[in-house]
Amino acid sequence: MFETYILPVTVFAVIGLIAGILLTVASKIFEVKTDERIEKISEILPQANCGACGYAGCGDYANAVITKGAPANLCRPGGADTAKAIAEITGTEAGDVEALTAVLHCSGDCNATGIRYNFTGIRTCASVKRFYSGNSTCSFGCVGFGDCAQVCEYNGITIVNDIAHINPDICVGCGQCAAVCPNHLITLKPKSAKTVVRCSSGDNGKVTKLNCKNGCIGCKMCEKTCEAGAITVTDFHASIDYEKCTDCGACAEKCPVKVIEYSR
Repeated sequence: MFETYILPVTVFAVIGLIAGILLTVASKIFEVKTDERIEKISEILPQANCGACGYAGCGDYANAVITKGAPANLCRPGGADTAKAIAEITGTEAGDVEALTAVLHCSGDCNATGIRYNFTGIRTCASVKRFYSGNSTCSFGCVGFGDCAQVCEYNGITIVNDIAHINPDICVGCGQCAAVCPNHLITLKPKSAKTVVRCSSGDNGKVTKLNCKNGCIGCKMCEKTCEAGAITVTDFHASIDYEKCTDCGACAEKCPVKVIEYSR
C-alpha cells in the first residue's frame, strides 16, 4: 500500500514543492521592476483607450509619460484636470489642454437626400458603404446607421432623421467616431470655434444639388469673402483652417445655400 499510494503522492508533493521554490527564486532574480508612478498615472486616466493621445491606450500612454517623457497634456478625455494630476506625479508642467469636439461635415438628412435602394444587410455604415458607395443619393454624405454612435463611450452622438448629431457639450474629442466613419465626415475642431462647414460632397454644384438639397455648390463666395484666408474650396466643397479662422462669421453670412453654420 505504501509503494502503491503513499510513495507516489509523496514524490509528486516533493517535486511540486521544489518546483515552487525554484519558480519563486527565479521570479525574484528575474523580476522586472516597474516605476510605481506608471500605475498611479494609469489610475488617473479615464481608461477610454481611445488613442487620441497618440498611444495604443491609457496604459501605453502612462508608460510613455514616465519612460519616454511624453507630455502630461495629451489625454483629451481627461482634460486639464488629468493633465494637472499627471504633472503633479511627474513634477513637470501640465501645459495647456485645448478642448476639442467632433463635428460632422454633412447636413444631408432624410429631408434633403433620397434613398437609391433598400439595404437589407447588417445595418452598419461600413457594411452599406461596400454596396455601390452606400444607399443614399449622395455617396459622400452621412449613411446614418450609427457606427459613430456605437463607438462613443460618452453617449454624445445620436441619429436623428438618418444623420448623426454630435453634442459638443458631451463630446470629449477622443476621435473614435472620426476613425470609424467610412465617409470620413467627422473631424475634430476647437470647441471655441463657432464656424462649421456642413458638407463634404466631391461632386460639382449641379450634381450636388440634385443629390442633396443642403449641399455645398462650390461657388467659392465664402473663400473670396474670408479676409483671413481661412476657408478654401477644394473638391467642390469648402473647408476651414481653424488656426487661421477668426470666427467673424462672414463666410456663413455670404454662403448662398447656408451650408456654413455660425453659432454666435
